[in-house]
Amino acid sequence: MPPDFKSDALIRSLASGDPAARARAATEIFHLGRAAAMAGIAPWLADSDIANLFVRNDTGAPLATVGIAVRPESFNQIRTANGTPRLADVPPDQDALEFELHFAGGIQLDILTARDTAAGAAIARYLEKFGEGIQQVEFLVQNVDRAAEILRTRFAIESIYPATRNGADGTRVNFFLVPAPGGQKVLIELVEIKR
Repeated sequence: MPPDFKSDALIRSLASGDPAARARAATEIFHLGRAAAMAGIAPWLADSDIANLFVRNDTGAPLATVGIAVRPESFNQIRTANGTPRLADVPPDQDALEFELHFAGGIQLDILTARDTAAGAAIARYLEKFGEGIQQVEFLVQNVDRAAEILRTRFAIESIYPATRNGADGTRVNFFLVPAPGGQKVLIELVEIKR
C-alpha cells in the first residue's frame, strides 16, 4: 500500500531511544494502515460466512497486524531500539526478514525487509517502487482456504497466489489486493495459524 502520508519520520521514530516516541509512532502507523484495510474489507465483514472466519480482539474487531517494509539499515535500527525481538522463521523462498512489535492497546506491527534487496522478491520490489512504508495489513483467520473460496465466488476477488502457501513461523497465508480510500489499493494478508 503506497502510503498517502509521509511515513519517514514515523518509521525513524520506531528506532528512537525514547519508548514513548516509539509507542506513539507505532500507534499512528497501526491506525493508518488498519483504517485503510478496514475500509477495503468492509464488504467482507457484511457477509456472515467470511466475517465469522476472522479472529477477533477483545472489542470484537478483527485482529490486525500492520506490516511495514523497511530498508535493511532501518530494520536493524528498529530491532535494536526495541530490545532485539526474535526474528520470525520466514520460508527461504520469500527472501524476507521479519520481526514483530507489540505495544499497549493491541497495536501490532510486523517489520519486514528483504534478505537480498537485489533478489527481486516482494519486499525488495516494494522498497524499490515505493520506499519504506506500510506494505500490507494482516488479519488472522480460522481458515485461509475457505476465506479465499468465499472471496473468489462471492466477491470476484482472486488471491495473489493460486493456493495458500507457508508463511512465517509455520502459518498458512494468502494475499488479496483490494481498493482502499483515495483510489489506492491495500494488500491484505490472511493468516491462519497451523494447529
